[in-house]
Amino acid sequence: MGIPAVSVIIPAYNAAGSLAETVASVQAQTWTDWEALIIDDGSSDGTAALVRDLQAEDARIRLLCVANGGVSAARNRGVAGTHASLIAFLDADDLWYPAKLRLHLDHFRGDAALGVSFDRVAFLTPSGLPTGQHSRSRLRQLAPEHFLYENPTTTTSTWVVRRTVFDQVGGFHPQMSYSEDLEWLLRVRCAGWRIAGLEQVLTGYRTSEGGLSSDLLRMEAGWERLVEQARPYAPELVEAHLSRARAVHLRYLARRSLRLNASATGLGVGFMNQALRSDPWLLLRQPRRTWLTLAAVQLRRLWRQARPLLPPWRRSR
Repeated sequence: MGIPAVSVIIPAYNAAGSLAETVASVQAQTWTDWEALIIDDGSSDGTAALVRDLQAEDARIRLLCVANGGVSAARNRGVAGTHASLIAFLDADDLWYPAKLRLHLDHFRGDAALGVSFDRVAFLTPSGLPTGQHSRSRLRQLAPEHFLYENPTTTTSTWVVRRTVFDQVGGFHPQMSYSEDLEWLLRVRCAGWRIAGLEQVLTGYRTSEGGLSSDLLRMEAGWERLVEQARPYAPELVEAHLSRARAVHLRYLARRSLRLNASATGLGVGFMNQALRSDPWLLLRQPRRTWLTLAAVQLRRLWRQARPLLPPWRRSR
């Protein structure tokens, strides 16, 4: 069998509960000339056994078992273990819709400057059911600074990239597990490659159930690590945008805190306070989102403080 048109890289850590459905979405692609390399990142739940069963039924599926090293190292190992000129990433709990690969291949044809193609996502429940919500981020004319502020691509599961991009800029930073995707995209854009999205919704993205306050703190630390990684190759960009970009990211973390349990209540207020210290003008630059987030985290804190004083029948979850 020759080299396929697309190599699909699927990092998997204790993913036995979702991986079969994820792989089935790859097998359902209308473009069939692909290989899928699943990197079992030190799982303990039978992920490797599941992949071997899938492999026995479909020769396009391969398995690579490695010691647990994190998602960035797993993706890098996957790229090194494949050979197609185009690489697609897919997380082990996400889904693709059938036209995904075909439309991305069409996007690359005739556009030699396009380094990364991505698409819109449909947000799913943890069980994989549609929520009715889709991503609405910018798709075109993406400048380097856009990747300091927010992630237009939403998730690496939307990406199809040229292998030559990896050859030029290198892989994901192996010590990063938060904002590693943004750091890589920023590096790609600073190297002169174009990053552009398709309007179609082609990826299903499972939202997490609940979450932990500690995840928000790791996300904050991951973004600061992104800034430190970017300083050597984009010092003027970082200097020009740092205060405002930090404020936007902290506001995003404050919004995420609203989805978590009571332990995140103080974090949301703290993130917004930090955001406004970093860039007070955010209240005027982006008034709707900033004021709404500020009001939401403050009201939640007041509610948590008042709730124990209410009679039991007035308390709600």
